[in-house]
Amino acid sequence: MYNAIKIFKNQPKFPLRGLGGIFFILLFFGINTEHVSAQTLDAYLQTAAENNPKLKSAYAQFEAAMQKAPQVSSLPDPALTMSAFGKMVETRLGAQEAKFSLMQMFPWFGTLQAKENASVLMAEAKFQNYLNLRNKLFFDIKSVYAELYALEKTIQLKKENLAILDSYRELSLSRFKSGNAPMVNVIKVDIKRESAITEIKLLDDMLKPLETDFNLMLNQKPEMIVKVQDTLLFKNPEILLDSEDLFKNHPSVVGLEKQKQSYKIQQIVAQKEGLPMLGLGIDYSIVSKRTDANPEMNGQDVIMPMLTVTLPIFRKKYNAAKKEAAFMVNSLEQEQEAQKNELQSAYEMTVYNLKKAEQLIVLYEKQLVSSEQANKLLISGFSNATIDFEDVLQMNQDILMLQTQKVEAIKNGFTAEAKLDYLNSKSQE
Repeated sequence: MYNAIKIFKNQPKFPLRGLGGIFFILLFFGINTEHVSAQTLDAYLQTAAENNPKLKSAYAQFEAAMQKAPQVSSLPDPALTMSAFGKMVETRLGAQEAKFSLMQMFPWFGTLQAKENASVLMAEAKFQNYLNLRNKLFFDIKSVYAELYALEKTIQLKKENLAILDSYRELSLSRFKSGNAPMVNVIKVDIKRESAITEIKLLDDMLKPLETDFNLMLNQKPEMIVKVQDTLLFKNPEILLDSEDLFKNHPSVVGLEKQKQSYKIQQIVAQKEGLPMLGLGIDYSIVSKRTDANPEMNGQDVIMPMLTVTLPIFRKKYNAAKKEAAFMVNSLEQEQEAQKNELQSAYEMTVYNLKKAEQLIVLYEKQLVSSEQANKLLISGFSNATIDFEDVLQMNQDILMLQTQKVEAIKNGFTAEAKLDYLNSKSQE
């Protein structure tokens, strides 16, 4: 129903694993209007995508996670040591006045790259979480939008029915005055009218909390008026029968996959951190000249290269880190399977709800045609004093019930289609 296009305003740029620093273009869902003032559903979705605080928080978490890679892939800071002798140490070439030592440690080969890969995968998982939250938000917005549509349509139908009841009252009162019908018919209409007025008032009161909920999801003022289109349409989407790989590209599943891959690499990181670190450095000693003698290289400063190797002999922490990562891989595999099952279950129920809504709409439309014909006959019969007025009132109520049930079916069908849009959403790599 909605066309997806790229939004270039405030477009994020970031390097992801395997993209080699290519700018990643974020796609938002279904935006084909230039101004929010158009008050279409697409415009509301655009506003939510830009302003919803929970969504902005999820994206900020992704951006924060992307800053982890430069941290873990950098070498340790070099260490500079400076020593000054309170009492000069005499050597054959002269007295040592000061000493400077510079040392740079290097993790085992491939350790930094593995850490970077693991952190980037975690950042990608955060991005998939953002996509999933965005898609859920769009579904929630459409659901409330459909509720508002159904509520406004129901109020409209009940007001039209109230006008019909007013005409029935005039007809009953006219027939009573002419002596062709009892006064009880007028009282019966009055009872229906009072009930209809109360129902309209209650439905009107329900609009405010729904509009508030809708506006808060868009992070705009709660009192803003929500414009709902007059006609709510939904289509019959393609039903995918092969469910084995149906949800493998769903953002919630892909996010778990990214986490799982990250923990697999963290197993490699733990193994490499259990290997020695190499350190290269240099010692520089300042030596003063001897005055009591003049040996060869008298007073020449001393430069001494150094090599340092760490000895990772305490293995418990490295073994525990590898086991921790392995347990997390197993946990995420199970969570991934559970998520696929939940999506599959929701998909089957949503397909049923969509088909149910379609069939009910067809049924209600047929019943409304027949009921309108029967209603005309009943009114004609009442005017001719051949039909009881109770039958006229009952048929009028039946027609109203069918009309409101049709509106409810349209709302349910639209909501089911929105749910399918969420369930069929694909990850963006």
